[in-house]
Amino acid sequence: MSRRGGVLGLALGCLGLASAVAAQQEVPPDALGFEQVTFDEAVSRALARNPSVGEAAQAILRAEAFLSAARSVFLPYAYGNVGTTVLDEARGFDGNIVQPRTQTAFSATVAYPVLAASRWAEKNQAEDRVETAQAAAEETRSRVAVTAAQAYLAVILAQRQREVTVRNRDTAKALEDYARTRFDAGQGSRLNHVRSVQQLASAEALIEAAELALRQAQEALGVAVFAPGPLDARGEPALPPVVLPADDAWLAGRPDVRLFSTELQGADRIASDSWKSWLPTLTASFTPRYVTPAGLFEPSKSWRAFFQLEIPIFDGTLAPEKRARIADREAARLRLDARTNEARSELRVAQERVERNERIVTAIRQAAESAAEALRITEVAYRAGATTNIEVVQAQQSARNAAIEAALAEDRLRQARLDLLVALGQFP
Repeated sequence: MSRRGGVLGLALGCLGLASAVAAQQEVPPDALGFEQVTFDEAVSRALARNPSVGEAAQAILRAEAFLSAARSVFLPYAYGNVGTTVLDEARGFDGNIVQPRTQTAFSATVAYPVLAASRWAEKNQAEDRVETAQAAAEETRSRVAVTAAQAYLAVILAQRQREVTVRNRDTAKALEDYARTRFDAGQGSRLNHVRSVQQLASAEALIEAAELALRQAQEALGVAVFAPGPLDARGEPALPPVVLPADDAWLAGRPDVRLFSTELQGADRIASDSWKSWLPTLTASFTPRYVTPAGLFEPSKSWRAFFQLEIPIFDGTLAPEKRARIADREAARLRLDARTNEARSELRVAQERVERNERIVTAIRQAAESAAEALRITEVAYRAGATTNIEVVQAQQSARNAAIEAALAEDRLRQARLDLLVALGQFP
């Protein structure tokens, strides 16, 4: 009694779902004209088109511009001056003009920092910022590539689920045709025919749901690749085999670890260079000058050499600034330690996931093959009149569920292999 009630409830539920989509027709994705891309094409397009990658590239250019400005400490500084002085009247005594009423002066100054330890340190710090920007760009590229790869794998999974529902629909259609033929010939019961119609309607509804899931996955892939429309996946991804490392050298290949390492390197240099702010600075300059017309006490041509030595005696901001730099360095060290620990954990988990999912896929594939064989045997028995279509419906459900579970297990294995590559810093 409970078995009949369960089958009746399933039939009513599927008929209700089928009535909601009865007016719709199956539209294969190929008919929509979506562009198909391979796994490598999806990843490369995402890296080439994603705005985040472009922003990271601009950040590198900005850091390089600051580096060029910092390097200017090793270049001389030159500028020229032109000035005209107009007085109410000329100045002089005993008929001699000391300062003409209108006088124009031309001068040029060349200056060079002979000693500027703090500015020299800023050049090295700017180089660290360039390395940090480059590491940040690599980390951004990695995130963009992983997002595109996961979107591609989602499309593969949706395709597999659609294939399962299409096969299930084809089986249900064949059984419905057979039940209708027997009923029209007076050899079968109306109950068997109604059950086959219900199963076919349920299969049609599952196709619509699978088509919707596939369309959503294709849209997500298009967004990840920054394409103008949805994209379809073409072929399985070729994920290279992984050679597990024997030491921690693989950490240097992870973009996120490299980013935190460069941040620590930059913060350590800034903190270490704090003492250079107390060193004196020496600047030398040379200024030739030409004045016309010349005055009595001012020749038309002259030059001046100037040397300026600045010695810091007291600056209340230097000590607090040093403490802040040390705090920044220690914070960067803690972030690197935390990221390194997480990376090791991610590697262990990814390795475990690959090993276990490989065994899961093997077992579930065997289960799916057995369920498909049981469905074929049940169909033969039904056509021979040795059983009812209730057993056929149950075998269909078991085979469909096993096939979907196999597709899900294969997707989890692909995801695990991708995660292992990402954990090792070998993707993209």
